[in-house]
Amino acid sequence: MNTESAALSRKLEISAGRIEAVISMLDEGATVPFISRYRKERTGGLDEVAVRDIQLELEKFRTLEKRKAAIIESIENSGLMTAELMKKIESCNESTALEDLYAPFKPKRRTRATIAREKGLEGLARIIMSGRTEPRKAAVRFAATSCGGDVEDALAGASDIIAEWASESIRLRNALRRTFRREASLKASVAKGKENDERLATYRNYLEFDRPLRSVISHQYLALRRAEEEGLLRLRYTLADEKNTAGAIAAMFVPEQACDEAAEVIRAAATDAFSRLLKPSIENEIAAAMKEQADTDAIALFSSNLRQLLMAPPLRGKAVLAIDPGFRTGCKVVCLDSNGRLLDDTVIYPTPPRSDIAGAACTLRRLISIHGIEAIALGNGTASRETGEFLRNEGIMPREAVNIVNENGASIYSASDIAREEFPDKDVTVRGAVSIGRRLIDPLAELVKIDPKSIGVGQYQHDVDHTRLKDALDYTVMSCVNAVGVDLNTASPRLLSYISGIGPQLASNIVAYRDANGPFRRRSALMKVPRLGAKAFEQAAGFLRINDGDNPLDSTGIHPETYAAVENFARSRKKDIASLIADKEFLKTLSADEISECTGIGHETASDIIAELIKPGRDPRTEAAEAAAFSSDIKNFEDLHEGMHVDGVVNNITAFGAFVNIGIKENALIHISQLADRHVAAVNDVLSIGQKISARIIEIDFERRRIGLSMKNMPRK
Repeated sequence: MNTESAALSRKLEISAGRIEAVISMLDEGATVPFISRYRKERTGGLDEVAVRDIQLELEKFRTLEKRKAAIIESIENSGLMTAELMKKIESCNESTALEDLYAPFKPKRRTRATIAREKGLEGLARIIMSGRTEPRKAAVRFAATSCGGDVEDALAGASDIIAEWASESIRLRNALRRTFRREASLKASVAKGKENDERLATYRNYLEFDRPLRSVISHQYLALRRAEEEGLLRLRYTLADEKNTAGAIAAMFVPEQACDEAAEVIRAAATDAFSRLLKPSIENEIAAAMKEQADTDAIALFSSNLRQLLMAPPLRGKAVLAIDPGFRTGCKVVCLDSNGRLLDDTVIYPTPPRSDIAGAACTLRRLISIHGIEAIALGNGTASRETGEFLRNEGIMPREAVNIVNENGASIYSASDIAREEFPDKDVTVRGAVSIGRRLIDPLAELVKIDPKSIGVGQYQHDVDHTRLKDALDYTVMSCVNAVGVDLNTASPRLLSYISGIGPQLASNIVAYRDANGPFRRRSALMKVPRLGAKAFEQAAGFLRINDGDNPLDSTGIHPETYAAVENFARSRKKDIASLIADKEFLKTLSADEISECTGIGHETASDIIAELIKPGRDPRTEAAEAAAFSSDIKNFEDLHEGMHVDGVVNNITAFGAFVNIGIKENALIHISQLADRHVAAVNDVLSIGQKISARIIEIDFERRRIGLSMKNMPRK
């Protein structure tokens, strides 16, 4: 068992052997989806969440080990390393404790203590800390040689050195950390000179914020930090009884054997250290820890929301008419086949100022007839409600065939290089409408083309660590794409780039090869793609589907490395692969043990093979939900009143509540406290993005155009 696997085993409570197997594969370049899907025997059946946890903890562990190595080198170069210190550093498993060990040896900027050392006063400081000599008497000798005979100057310098020692004391730092976590509060006040700043309206709930640190919620902390960075609020970390805390901390630094005079000097120096060095340092540390936790919570919520959007069920096998609604410039209309290919585009004007109802209805009916349209995707932006009313009033299609689609990010896609490559001869309005329609046909395939931060879910995304956010969102997209799998012959380069082992360059090479040589007939033909070697093939092949190809297994999630075993099993039962897949009743009688005994493959893999043979290329996304219907008596904000019941669709989930589209321009908010009659720990325990809800309006803010909803005592959709 190596050090890494042992440490991660203790942290994650997973056996060291399973962790060691995962680490080995990660180091060989395997991806999390590949390991969790096709190497279950090696990992003991660890799922994707567990494998991802190992990957993240491994990164943290190696970062800490790298920092240890740098610290050891620094201390050794200074000639101050001891066997005891080396042992403490090597056994340290927490970054805060590691930095505490390094603090006394870290190269320092020029400080009061540095100046005192340059005067030769460190010896006096050590004498005072011994506690056996009266400080003033000891200072006389040092003053004569270092301070021009000034005893007070010598004592002050020695005190500065003692204060620095106190600030670096692990015992004192831990004591103050515990006190902060237990007793400290975070207070906010309006920054001087900003009392009349209009931007304060955004933070009106935080202007007199005062809460214990332990009860500050992550989203509150991010909001406060943003207000502070904008110069609007001043944040302070306060202790209820700071004077007594300082005294108690200082007393801890006084040696038991110290005489009264020495104890007084040491106590005064430690008290100075508390206010000047120790407290600011711990405040910075606490602030950094709170920011890191707030980032973690926000990123996790963003990732969860993104996963829900990406894994929304596709609308299979239907041609779609997509509408990007508008007023003055009209509604952009496109017709797409069931695979999302653009068939037609035009503009209609059913809304003011033109209000060409008859002409718009005639155009849509003609397009629906020509292209066999079976569903409508209506963007939820400006003029969405009015366009929806037009569709219903004119009976363009049955109500259940009209789907409201979140169009966040469609304009960004329409101006992107990807959109220009797809539709070089179309303007941005047509591209945006195409994106809306494709989001209904296959949300995953379309949304991967857009930066996740532009999709309109999550909270405080601009305030969290951008590197961590990008890593988490990229992983979420990769996880979803590989969970579903992609059609090798129709997938876009962007979609292919998220497949395990592929990446942008190989994705482009695959599409170029496909364009030059025609559709892939076998997975094995991937090996002919330039720069796609054996390792990339191993990682990617199982997640790529070929429908109606030469080998029926290529349409399944069965990996080519087990084809021979499956074919041997089929022969042993007097079947070929096609007849084996067709015989569902026979497959349902099979056990994993039966296949394992016949082929020698592992039990976990055999179970997956049976599932894939029963339902080749199974899609984990659920069936499409029926279209949402909004309250018909609400046309704009002014139609609302408290007590009104409304229907809506959840658009975004945050830590403090859910934003709901109720069919008008303004989204409504259901605060977490209004989600249910019982206590709700997390919003996503109750709601999910895209969920239909019924709620009651409990608050309307006409000035800020905000709507508050409650789901208490309301039926669930």
